[in-house]
Amino acid sequence: MMRRISSLGFQEALKFLITVTVFLTAFLFVSPAKAIKNDECMDCHGDKDLSGINDRGKEHSLFVAESDFTRSVHKKLSCVTCHKEITELPHEEHLSRVECGSCHEEEAEIYQWHGHLKVGENLDMPGCADCHGKHDIVSSSEKESRVNPLNLPKTCGVCHEDIDLVEKYEILMQHPVELFKSSIHGKASLGGIYLAATCNDCHSTEGTAHKILAPGLSASAVNHFNIPQTCGKCHKSIENDYWEGIHGKLVLRGVTDSPVCTGCHGEHGILSPDDPLSAVSPARVAEATCSPCHESAKLNEKYGISTGRLKTWVDSYHGLKSKAGDVTVANCASCHGAHRILPSSDQTSSIHSDNLQSTCGSCHPAISVAVANIPIHGAPGVSHTPIAAVIQKIYIYLIVIIIGGMLLHWLIDLRKEIKAVSQKPQIRRMTYNEVWQHTFLTVTFVLLVITGFSLRFSDAWWVRLLFGWEGGFPIRGIIHRVSAVLFVLTSIWHIAYLLTDRGRQFLKDMMPANLDIKQMSQLVSYNLGIGNIKPRFGRFSYIEKAEYWALVWGTAIMVVSGFFLWFDNFATKLFPKGFLDVMVVIHYYEAWLATLAILIWHMYSTVFNPGVYPMNPAWYTGKMPVDLYKHEHPEDPIIKELDKGKLPVSNDKSNSDGESKNG
Repeated sequence: MMRRISSLGFQEALKFLITVTVFLTAFLFVSPAKAIKNDECMDCHGDKDLSGINDRGKEHSLFVAESDFTRSVHKKLSCVTCHKEITELPHEEHLSRVECGSCHEEEAEIYQWHGHLKVGENLDMPGCADCHGKHDIVSSSEKESRVNPLNLPKTCGVCHEDIDLVEKYEILMQHPVELFKSSIHGKASLGGIYLAATCNDCHSTEGTAHKILAPGLSASAVNHFNIPQTCGKCHKSIENDYWEGIHGKLVLRGVTDSPVCTGCHGEHGILSPDDPLSAVSPARVAEATCSPCHESAKLNEKYGISTGRLKTWVDSYHGLKSKAGDVTVANCASCHGAHRILPSSDQTSSIHSDNLQSTCGSCHPAISVAVANIPIHGAPGVSHTPIAAVIQKIYIYLIVIIIGGMLLHWLIDLRKEIKAVSQKPQIRRMTYNEVWQHTFLTVTFVLLVITGFSLRFSDAWWVRLLFGWEGGFPIRGIIHRVSAVLFVLTSIWHIAYLLTDRGRQFLKDMMPANLDIKQMSQLVSYNLGIGNIKPRFGRFSYIEKAEYWALVWGTAIMVVSGFFLWFDNFATKLFPKGFLDVMVVIHYYEAWLATLAILIWHMYSTVFNPGVYPMNPAWYTGKMPVDLYKHEHPEDPIIKELDKGKLPVSNDKSNSDGESKNG
């Protein structure tokens, strides 16, 4: 030592001695920190009964159940192994922070994203404890583990079934866990079949559940272009068939229009094809799965595919049998294949002309080549063979000639019956003023009904027949509005009429009275065979009064609601949001109410009532047969005058006495 010091300079020697002194002092006099034992931690934090305490509550962050820790995979570790910042007791609460990545470095490095959330940038990002637990972490192979397939949906559902989080991050799928539980995968995995797919199997990227990426990221396992590979982890042979088919080939080219597994089978709520509710069940595959794409005008135009395929199938033998509930009859997948779907131009396609006999032969073993090659998707019709097309045309001609002849026959008969009614002794019921009011009301009402419902049912065949020509639908709107204006003017005309002497008398006679309720009860009882009294009506029965005041009410409702719908910009300035929605509902359902009331209440009483049929001619002549008038309104004072011979009875339009006293 002395030789070493002598060989150094004075300053260097002094530094050396100081270093050695400090080292020896620390070694001899400073003892290492005493290790904190688990029992010491449990003196404060131990609690053998934590039942009822919320997993995510503050209480559970302060207390540890001994049973949780003793069965944990970390049971051989000391508390301070994870809670490194605690070096002495007692300690401050904030020092209990745990960094799992200090031991699990690889997992911490991988776990940077969870969907759209990034580690360190979002407080809602699930941490290790949110999925694995805190002190009760057990191996995923154990049924008690939160990440065991039996418990994984519940674990994921803590966030993904939280409506507040779903809305906050604009996640469109609001109840994925509930849908999963009802799916074929959910029922299998929750039933104990561990090979069945669960959350991690589909959403984990690169085989690790710590790398769950948003669908919009190209590396995500649930990205549109990666879904066939994700599903193929379990369904490998189906994946291979899919890539060989036209849909798979288009996906490989980056075509987003082409369907992948979830496009046909669904995402979380995947059902077995044997389930009648499944979109790929035999009864639904054509309309629920194939037609949304193959009946799309946009896609058919883009890819040059013929339209109307669904209709031709529905109208075929196979389609009609399927509609009748036959699940064994051929559907789209039966002929085109379920996953290896190829165009007919491909020689390996099941619908190539060389392969049709084999394809059809799976159901019809004795089918010939000629029959197998008869086109299935031709022009819409029940059948499309040449002879069937000829018979079809024959039947169309027969229908037109025979049914047209029947219609003409009864129209001639109806004309004769109406003429016979008009030739009977008549009495005036309505003046010409009233007849024209009724005529304008009838015409405008019918036009409003047709053009109004045409807007609501724009795809119906009768709407296409009426307004399907170019520019026809805008004309519909013009007709509707012009009819509305004329309808309003007719209403104003009627109000002016009510100010006249005859109009005031009309209004007085039309007013409801207690007698109306009594007579309604009498008529119902009489018709049911309960009562023996058939009521005798005056100028207006309760039937006509109910219809008139319903018309007044309906007119007011339709005019007001229609006005605001027509001048919507004006309405939005005066009324709050949602006002126009209310007007749409009122206008639409009031239209239904009025239309059905006319068809049922009015048409029966004026046309289809056996005592009135074929009709009461007063709506176009202003007069009605005397015998019919006596039958319908026996208590009208005019009948008494008629019986006394004070009123002339004829078909002469100059029956002025009747016009002045009767309405």
